[in-house]
Amino acid sequence: VVEARIEELGLPVRPGVDFELIDSQDYPGYADLASDYHQLMGRRGVQPEAAEKRVRSRATILASLLLRRGEVDAMIAGPVGTYREHLGLVLDVIGLREGVTTAAALQLLILEQATLFIADPFVNYDPDAGQIAEITLLAAEQIRRFGITPRAALVSHSNFGSSDFDSAGKMRQALALIRERAPDLVVDGEMQADSALSTGVRGRILPDSLLTGEANLLIMPNIDAANIAFTALKVLGNGVSVGPILLGAAQPVHVLNRTVTARGIANMSAFAVVEAQTDR
Repeated sequence: VVEARIEELGLPVRPGVDFELIDSQDYPGYADLASDYHQLMGRRGVQPEAAEKRVRSRATILASLLLRRGEVDAMIAGPVGTYREHLGLVLDVIGLREGVTTAAALQLLILEQATLFIADPFVNYDPDAGQIAEITLLAAEQIRRFGITPRAALVSHSNFGSSDFDSAGKMRQALALIRERAPDLVVDGEMQADSALSTGVRGRILPDSLLTGEANLLIMPNIDAANIAFTALKVLGNGVSVGPILLGAAQPVHVLNRTVTARGIANMSAFAVVEAQTDR
């Protein structure tokens, strides 16, 4: 099937020559991979027979094990199935980077008026202040990989203390943690989205805000806010979407959602390759 599609599209690549193509139903190293998976999951109720069955039936588990063993350099999971399902399988095998406690998703939107990064539209339902802080630092680190200086806004319904709801207080607490851990990061909050994206609006509300210029990283208080903002801007802004970029994983791996386009898959594949090269 793959060879037929390559010929149909006239692509100058050949399986077995330019890339290795693995048949997930007939991979010769299944026994070793099943043993690895059982070592990881044996104390979580997965027996040897079940481990082999999972490795044979779930391509995401197979690919994660190959990445963990160093037989591949990077990995893209999805888009068939749910994001959270693939993420759970990936983290079972790959795990988090040393020192990281919270995985998160970062979405890049290239719009006519701006380039925006939004977190976290897919992973953390209602992160606490500590998780918000960690997500912000991980996102800022990733943005620097693009050669862009992050300018972060902790977005809320509240503008700099105008609300005493818990969600606004959480963002204020997160700001204190971020400044303690990364004093050089350009970040401020909590603020409404127009304050984050307009220096004029922000200047009228808080002229001495530590956020200079327009924010390019929007940290949302929960998954609803992040996902709604991302999907609405993607449609209304007629922009290019890159992501989701998985933050915090121990190795270069990303999980795509069901609405990703062929162009989106190509973009994330290229990103994963560059990430693998720079992480060596």
